[in-house]
Parts: sequence; structure tokens; C-alpha cells
Amino acid sequence: MTTSTGGQQLRVAMVGHGFMGAAHSQAWRVAPHFFDLPLEVRRSVVVGRDAGRAAAAAAKFGWESSATDWREVIARDDVDLVDVVAPGDAHAEVAIAALEAGKHVLCEKPLGNTLAEAEAMNAAAEKAAASGAKAMVGFSYRRVPAVAFARQLVAEGAVGQVRQVRASYLQDWLSDASAPMTWRLDKELAGSGALGDIGAHAIDLVQHVLGTQIAQVSGLMHTFVTERPLSGGRGLSASSAGGAGDEVGKVTVDDAAMAMARTTEGALVSLEASRFATGRKNGLHLEVYGSDGAIVFDLEDMNVLDVYDAREGADRQGFKRVLVTEPEHPWMAGWWPAGHIIGYEHTFTHQVVDLVGDIAAGRQPTPSFAEGLQVQRVLDALERSAGEGSAWTPTSA
Repeated sequence: MTTSTGGQQLRVAMVGHGFMGAAHSQAWRVAPHFFDLPLEVRRSVVVGRDAGRAAAAAAKFGWESSATDWREVIARDDVDLVDVVAPGDAHAEVAIAALEAGKHVLCEKPLGNTLAEAEAMNAAAEKAAASGAKAMVGFSYRRVPAVAFARQLVAEGAVGQVRQVRASYLQDWLSDASAPMTWRLDKELAGSGALGDIGAHAIDLVQHVLGTQIAQVSGLMHTFVTERPLSGGRGLSASSAGGAGDEVGKVTVDDAAMAMARTTEGALVSLEASRFATGRKNGLHLEVYGSDGAIVFDLEDMNVLDVYDAREGADRQGFKRVLVTEPEHPWMAGWWPAGHIIGYEHTFTHQVVDLVGDIAAGRQPTPSFAEGLQVQRVLDALERSAGEGSAWTPTSA
């Protein structure tokens, strides 16, 4: 089937409507009002398992209709792009089916729950590309203007030869041992815990900003709380510790993951992901140290990039705080006057802007499924390393 954008329209179906569904809905709604898109975006249909909840999500987020069968939606002629924001266990099946139907696909990260799923998804994307279907994986933090500026500075040689990198993503929303089970704590549904949920972002940021790949890792993973109160939800495994109200769910994923790594160019990298870092809410942090300078980014101060130039005289060296809000900075010309900061939700808008532009121009969007597969290889290597006593493990196919 040859992919169509319906003339000058891009008709979108979104599969899932939870946290990411809200973020993506906001992006699809806002992007056409602040940026000149080459195609008219229509939020055609949102898909959920429960008819009532899907209809409520459609009304709340401004979608034209709702449905419960994603297979029927993918088969429709009035859908051009499928946006997959469902839990990880649905990514491969939905994305592959959509690509085989000739639809463009935007799929949330990590690409799949397993390396095998990610490989199958990338193969489907490569095959569908012949008919014009485009596929993108949603590493939205690439679209933080300060991150894009950091990548630009590294590519220009502002830090010289990169020698050492530190990347961490720290949250604390599971640090309370009495917090209830969710699908994110079940390996069958989520694939992994902190490693894939937030560690994937840290890995992608390292590879994206440096323009390189992580070649080998030595990893460590740990689960601090192995059982949690069962609040219900699909697929959650339960065991009864007593009578009613005592049911607990088995936590089958990691709470924290750490790794040492090397890039293909020989830079040393430390990686850390935790949902048990008490006091940290959304702490994605990246430090890049090179022969001629350094760059530091902190998502909790996301409009700022700290830049150090070691080539300056000793009497004036020090980190310079760059407020990345000038119209010359990536995407910022579409928003507010210089100095007026933007937030988390804007990254998803930038993602839509780039995706729609690439589809209209017939370009391959980035990050591609191939790039998502590379991140999955790092995740897989880290998990295998942790299971083998932190042995050094290559990420190559």
C-alpha cells in the first residue's frame, strides 16, 4: 500500500491515552498554531481498551472520535499516521501492523520490550520505507533546545576530543515501599524497570549529543522492593499474603541500574537510572568533558546549558551559563521573546514539528527505528552484563 497524507492532511490515530497520551495530544494540538506545518494535522481518533475511558480521553484532549479496536483503526483509509503511546508490550504488535498497512508511525520509547521486538520493528520500518512510510521513535528530550544546542557545540568541536561523559536519570516516585503496583513494575508489560523507562533516555542523550554509539557496557541492576500492594490492572501478577486486602504484586523489574561504558571512539561513560533517588523528581543530567572544554545539562533547569571553554585565559576560565531562549537557538523562534522560558511539554511539540516536516518532505525522521534499535542493544547488553556479574558486554548485533 502506498502511503498517503490525504492531500494536504495528516490524519492521526493515537493508540493509548495515559500520561504519554496527554503529552502527545497537547503536541498535536499546539504545533499547528505556533509553527507553519506543511500538512494540516487532524486528530482523528484515539484508541483505548475501555470504550468509556477512550471516549472521555477523546473529549478531554480534543480528538474527533474514539475506538477500542486498534486493528480496525489501522485498516481505515482515513488514517495516515499511528501514534503508539500504549504500554511497552503493545509497541511491536501495533507498530509493525501499522507499517505493514502503509501508515507512518510514531512510537514511544523504548522501541520494544526486548531486543528481538526492536529488531522486528526496525525490519518492518525498513521494508515499509520502500512505499514511503516513515517511522520515528519518541525520544522527546532530543527536542529540548539546550540539548540540541549541546549537540551542535560538540559537533563544532567546542569541547575538543570527548574523553569522559556522565549521564544519569534520577526519580523518586517509587521510593515509598507502600506505593502500589503499576504496569511499569511488571516485566511482561514494561520490559524492564528504571533501565528501559528512564535509562533509555540517558543512553539516547549520550549517543545523540556525542554523535556516536556506546560500544560496550559493564552493568549492575537491583530491585529494592520486591512486592507491592496490588491495586489492580491488566496483567499484574498477584499472590495472597493473607485475606482480602493483603494481596501483593510481584515486582519483576529493576528499581535502579548503573553501568560503566565505552563509546566507539573510546570515551568513558557512566550511566545511572533510578526511581529510588529520594528527593529527585525528574533529574536527567548530562556532563560532557573534553580536551578543550565541557558541557553540563540538567533537565530540571532545562532552558540552561553550562559551557566551559578551557582555551580561554586562566584568569577568565569558568562555566558560562547560557540561557537557551534566543531565536537563533533550535525551535525557539516559534515561541516567546528571548528570556521567556519553555517547558517539558514543548519537547513533544518540537517532535511533531520535525516529524510532520520530514513526512511532507519525504525524509527519514530522526530518531529512526534504527536509532531506537541501537538504544535497545545497549539496554540488552547492560541487562545481560548485570546477569553475568557485571562482565564487559559488547552492544554490537
